[in-house]
Amino acid sequence: MTDFDSVQTLPELLAWRAARSPQGEAYRAYEAGSGQWRSLRWGDVQAQVGQWQRALASSDLNAGARVAILLPNGLQAMSIDQATLAQGAVPVPLHAIDNPGSIAYILSDCEASLLLVSQAEQWEKIRAVGTPLPALRTVVVAGAARGELPGGPDAEGVRLIGLSDWLGAARADVALATPPGPEDLAAIVYTSGTTGKPKGVMLTHRNVVSNVKAVLARIQPLESDVFLSFLPLSHTFERTAGYYLPIAAGSCVAYARSVAQLGEDLQTVRPTVLISVPRIYERVHARLLETLSATPWKLKLLEAAQATGWRRFRAAHGLSAPAADEGSAGFWGLLPWPLLRALVARPLLARFGGRVRVAVSGGAPLSPAIARCFLGLGLPLLQGYGMTETSPVLAVNLLEDNDPATVGRALPGVEARIGENRELQVRAPSVMKGYWKREEDTARILDAQGWLATGDQAEIVDGRIRILGRIKEIIVTSTGEKVPPGDLELAITADPLFEQAFVVGEQRPFIACVAVLQREEWQRLAAELGVDAQSETSLGDARVLKAALARIEQATASFARYAVPRALCLTLTPWTIENGFMTPTLKLKRNNLMAHFGQSIEALYQKPGR
Repeated sequence: MTDFDSVQTLPELLAWRAARSPQGEAYRAYEAGSGQWRSLRWGDVQAQVGQWQRALASSDLNAGARVAILLPNGLQAMSIDQATLAQGAVPVPLHAIDNPGSIAYILSDCEASLLLVSQAEQWEKIRAVGTPLPALRTVVVAGAARGELPGGPDAEGVRLIGLSDWLGAARADVALATPPGPEDLAAIVYTSGTTGKPKGVMLTHRNVVSNVKAVLARIQPLESDVFLSFLPLSHTFERTAGYYLPIAAGSCVAYARSVAQLGEDLQTVRPTVLISVPRIYERVHARLLETLSATPWKLKLLEAAQATGWRRFRAAHGLSAPAADEGSAGFWGLLPWPLLRALVARPLLARFGGRVRVAVSGGAPLSPAIARCFLGLGLPLLQGYGMTETSPVLAVNLLEDNDPATVGRALPGVEARIGENRELQVRAPSVMKGYWKREEDTARILDAQGWLATGDQAEIVDGRIRILGRIKEIIVTSTGEKVPPGDLELAITADPLFEQAFVVGEQRPFIACVAVLQREEWQRLAAELGVDAQSETSLGDARVLKAALARIEQATASFARYAVPRALCLTLTPWTIENGFMTPTLKLKRNNLMAHFGQSIEALYQKPGR
């Protein structure tokens, strides 16, 4: 391909990039053996993908066969994804730390013919679930040494083979498949399934490429940019914005070693572009407050820098704000901005590597408190909006037109309107083909004219889209009041005491909350109250609950009185993907939480005086 405008499929996109800048740095990954970061150029990427494609072709997969990818972000995940696309097969990205039962369900539902895993133990746990997988023929284990695995079929007809052996067995003269067309599937991406079984979203090459081009027209990454990739490639947000977009722009993608080592990798890689979900920014913010809370004057200095910087940001973007949003730090607020920037803003930005020129937040709503903090201190943070079903980006703010109370303006080619019950509806080339084997579910969300019902309530003012909340997640109390749980939970977790929060109250007389405490902050609070932080019973101590509710009341001061939780259950056990309380995209699994904490929640409403 010589003309970017004529690119219609993802294999064409990679071929166009490799031809345009073969010597440009494409990827950077850490090699544990040497302790060094290895770089790969675009020309090398194309050659490496060709080797993987020949291995796929030698596996005798039919056109359109599903290839499930259970790998962490890295060169191997990129290579199998690109090879699968080039071979006309369909990638099914799986979250590397999803539970075996969920993975087995997806493998069965999509009828995967080939599965790539990191370790043989992963496959053993999946097989132990007992879900029949009649379509599965090959399991390739990336972490297996050469000759370690049998390579032949087992009793169930599944061939278990190491990656080196699988690549080595590729025939040089094997016939490659016809390249895919724009309407062929580029992926089946399974939605998070917060309230039920995940659904497979069918995205075509046309869907994804059109979204890449639309995002490129707004964000405009540079060939000199460096992305740091740490969100799972099973997340459509990362696939489009952190993987395919850099190919179109010719930017380098550095693969973080792990989320646990993200702080170190930010310092080493020093990215210029960050693609993240709000949870990452929340963790940095919570750690910042935790560090400074032991020194009151430093906390006051942070508040002054944030308040001054936020006023400067609003003035620069022509944004108004209510008086409560102004922020005040007394004497400290009189300090000049250059001094506050040097003392507070620069050290904070240095935590991100010191040269981020655009940071995008998507996948979930961004807390106003987090936005004010980071934007006030100079991090160029842009909130966007989208869905797996739309490939996924629909709207995003811009560096020169940034209103963090909104998700920005619709991308080029995206039509947006407000339907019944204030629901946001969209129509665009990036809207999915439908749900895999679920025609009725598809018909519920996608009409004959191509309008997709997002399930989000919204308003559009001066072209900017403001998301008001999920229609299905709105809590309606027994008094008829409507409360958006997501917004309330974001406000609560802005306080560093609360690591996670889950609010309830459907057809109840008031709102209650279950919250996970941040351990260091809990120990500090326990010491102040004179209770034993190591004792589980302390979490139910009346003094602890009173203090925690007071902090929740302060954190939710901007909400209507009926929305403020009046009863509380505390725990120290985090909610994770592994224990089944979080989706792979880090959303709460509300049904699972409700079932687990059912008795405790019921007890909150049975207390005298409630």
